Amino acid sequence: MRHLTIQIIRRLVQGLFLLFFLFLFVQTESKGSDELGYPVRLFLDFDPLILFTTLLSAHAVAKTFLLSLILVVFTLVLGRVLCGWICPLGTLNNMIGSLIKPRIEQKPRNWHRIKYLLLIGLLASSLFTLQPVGILDPLSLLIRSFSISVYPLFNHAVRSSFDAAYSVNPAGIALVTEPVYTVLKKSVLSFNQPVYRQGVLIGILFLTVLGLNLVEKRFWCKYLCPLGALLGLLSRFSLLKRSVSEACTECGACAGVCQGGASPDVKGEWKDAECYYCWNCDDICPNNAVSFGFSGKKITPAMDLGRRRVVASALSGIAAVPLLRITPLGLANAKDPALLRPPGSLDEKEFLARCVKCGECMKVCITNGLQPTLTEAGMEGIWSPVLVPRIGYCEYRCTLCGQVCPTGAIKKLSLPEKAKVKIGLAMIDKGRCLPWAHATPCIMCEEVCPTPKKAVWLEETAVRDRSGRMVKVQQPRVDLELCIGCGICETKCPVLGRPAISVSSVGESRSKENQLLLSERNMHERNSTTG
Repeated sequence: MRHLTIQIIRRLVQGLFLLFFLFLFVQTESKGSDELGYPVRLFLDFDPLILFTTLLSAHAVAKTFLLSLILVVFTLVLGRVLCGWICPLGTLNNMIGSLIKPRIEQKPRNWHRIKYLLLIGLLASSLFTLQPVGILDPLSLLIRSFSISVYPLFNHAVRSSFDAAYSVNPAGIALVTEPVYTVLKKSVLSFNQPVYRQGVLIGILFLTVLGLNLVEKRFWCKYLCPLGALLGLLSRFSLLKRSVSEACTECGACAGVCQGGASPDVKGEWKDAECYYCWNCDDICPNNAVSFGFSGKKITPAMDLGRRRVVASALSGIAAVPLLRITPLGLANAKDPALLRPPGSLDEKEFLARCVKCGECMKVCITNGLQPTLTEAGMEGIWSPVLVPRIGYCEYRCTLCGQVCPTGAIKKLSLPEKAKVKIGLAMIDKGRCLPWAHATPCIMCEEVCPTPKKAVWLEETAVRDRSGRMVKVQQPRVDLELCIGCGICETKCPVLGRPAISVSSVGESRSKENQLLLSERNMHERNSTTG
């Protein structure tokens, strides 16, 4: 009875935290105002791994990340309760792993050290200002995978199913499906169908993480999770202790239910850092030899990672820094002009030192314009956000991306502050522009320009068409001082394919070097440098 009670409570807690995660995830979307209303990034704010790596790489952290110290304290008291009771990715791995029957004859793998070596490499690279942790951090990985792959797929599947039911309408089923569809649109579906360029790749990687459970239950959690490694190191000092009495006969019953593969059935081989404190071993023991409590002395076995492996992991993390940064993109004239960062983004070096590629800013972008990069920012910046105006523009009166960024890579701006921020400049391709190249009237870019004083202005000119007739057209021009690079002109340009007006990152406020028009101060600094 007690076994069932503890197991039911743990599964109930896991389910509630997963539902809470999904609720916050769905709420990461504009509800019609410029305020979200919920702490949608709460799970990331409690992530101590992001706290430590950001502190090492950027030497500063957002104040809300201090909440992660609460999890550190909980781990020092109760052990790895996050892994066994709270982590939504761990819960999903547990659910997938429960679909297969454990193979009794399979010997446990002794690969636990892999995640600790990964952690050492990540911390070493962070010490030298590289921030790769977001690629492997479980919470960042889960949010990114859901935002860019799972949620768009879910939206498409639901919308297509209900559209098909409405079109075919067998036996008048639309009378039932349409009210349900209306409720879904108001609750879990996005306002528009989201689309992302890296959705397939990120989805495959996420399915791989889940698919590893078919090899061994909670494979990711046991052998690869760097956050689990950090919490494992902390849990070695936890006040909650597992003790085994002399009544233990090493029958092996506990080994079959141990989620962390902590070798609970063999005396002297207990891996304290791998215990998720799920209490399964206590519940299933036929002799009641296992117990958990705060009294007595805690026996913490030595953790043998191997000195050479530790040194090699640290050196690998350090070597990754120049390896990822030796790229032509570091030169001023070689920067990718299409690398448009969200408004409020820090200077590129500082931005990459903080961004954990969680995808929150992309999820909350109301026009779907923020997309994950692939190589535009080099391998160091893979999956960081970039504005792609041909997909969606930066809404003039929206500051949501700065509100959800957990590390401060994108500053939270007020609307008046954002109105002054340039993320780039629009430039006209006269060879493709209808009024310039084809004597055809078009004023779309000027009409949609959102700045109070239009950054795109029109000059009425008389031109000859092919028959020799004089035709009056209004040819657009861009005021480089007023343009903020929001990209709506590029989004709405009626010229298909490559638009007649496009936004380049040159002129962005966050950089003193990436400028088209040099100020007197910049000219003086450049002259003094070259002189």
